[in-house]
Amino acid sequence: MVLEGFPESVGNSVARAATQAQTSVSLQDLMRTGQGEYLHRTFQDDLDNDHTATELVLIQVAGFLRREMPVRLAHRIQDLERVPLMKDAKSVRDVRDLYITSFQELEAFDPLIRTPQEEEDFSKLLENIYERHSKVLVQMARGAYECRDLIRTQKDLEFELMEETHNFLDRFYLYRIGMRVLIGQYLALRQPPVENYIGIVCSHTSPYEIVKRAIDDAAFMCTRMYGDAPEVIMSGRLDLTFPYVPTHLHYIMLELLKNSMRATVEWHGVDAEFPPIKVIIADGNDNEDVVIKVSDEGGGIPRSNTKKIWSYLFTTADPSIQENVVGDNPDHSTDSPLAGLGYGLPISRSYCRYFGGDLSIMSMEGEFCHVIHIRVRRILVGAYYGWLTLSLDSTRLTRWIASGYGTDAFVYLARLGNTREPLPI
Repeated sequence: MVLEGFPESVGNSVARAATQAQTSVSLQDLMRTGQGEYLHRTFQDDLDNDHTATELVLIQVAGFLRREMPVRLAHRIQDLERVPLMKDAKSVRDVRDLYITSFQELEAFDPLIRTPQEEEDFSKLLENIYERHSKVLVQMARGAYECRDLIRTQKDLEFELMEETHNFLDRFYLYRIGMRVLIGQYLALRQPPVENYIGIVCSHTSPYEIVKRAIDDAAFMCTRMYGDAPEVIMSGRLDLTFPYVPTHLHYIMLELLKNSMRATVEWHGVDAEFPPIKVIIADGNDNEDVVIKVSDEGGGIPRSNTKKIWSYLFTTADPSIQENVVGDNPDHSTDSPLAGLGYGLPISRSYCRYFGGDLSIMSMEGEFCHVIHIRVRRILVGAYYGWLTLSLDSTRLTRWIASGYGTDAFVYLARLGNTREPLPI
């Protein structure tokens, strides 16, 4: 494998590592490993008093990452070399070089980590890699933005719908989430313990508390842009807790809420009285998923755009905003605008899917009083949520239809945490 700008030996090392299979993990694996439940698999009969359980856990996790991270990086380097259209963009080349540098650093480290000192040295290496890669998401979005004009000159190409490029971006971002979860979990295990946390995993994650914080952040961003923000009403299982990664859920909910707030304000006008955004948290003992629904009355999404919202290259933001946002903002920053590079929804879906969940969007677009009998059928599908009681009186029914146009987003989160990473090839 030839890697421009690097010795042939580096390309050969990457090619060898890319032939190895990656090890998929689950949320339960992260928790059980962090609690020391798998120590016997690594140390067998060597569990003695020479090391504390915490030291052994860290050595075990460090050893796994020393083997696993070069393999994952090699797959991504190989993918970055092959992606059509984007591979020659400067930002994409910069990301490739960043991944190669990290790969070389990891390969240069002793493959066997045996002592607390070796583990500490390895943790410093991974911490540097983790920080260096913090802006990769924005760098890749910049790469897509850089080649957009070039692609649009080729009239026979539908840039937003190019399956191969989008499949690459799905793979890339999903893998990136996986690598940051593994490194983040390891680094968090090295910190002083926090109640209810095992690394980055909270055993009692409260969707209610996470959504509350996301509401505050989204309202701040919306108010900064428009001078006001819609109210958000929560209902359902507000007492629910379950094991999850709170930062992932916050990212997902912030993206959905800021989209809903922006749509609501722009649809009704900045001087109007905004209808509230509704959030329902649903769960039951027999449910396989925790489901969170976000519903707005922001005019809905045109049917022609329903596929595009999952594209990393689609955004309704002004082009000047895109030019400004491809700066140095790190992941999950509230400094970014309400709408920017267009990767918010697909990245949120990847976060959901990483641990076996999903994200779906249903939209009802239209003007106020289009054919009533068709609208009634569509509305009745969602009527069981009980937000309003339908009446046979046509005037009242028409009024309900007029305020009901908007978008419903459904977040599905696997409750058991036993789904393994959906690592693509």
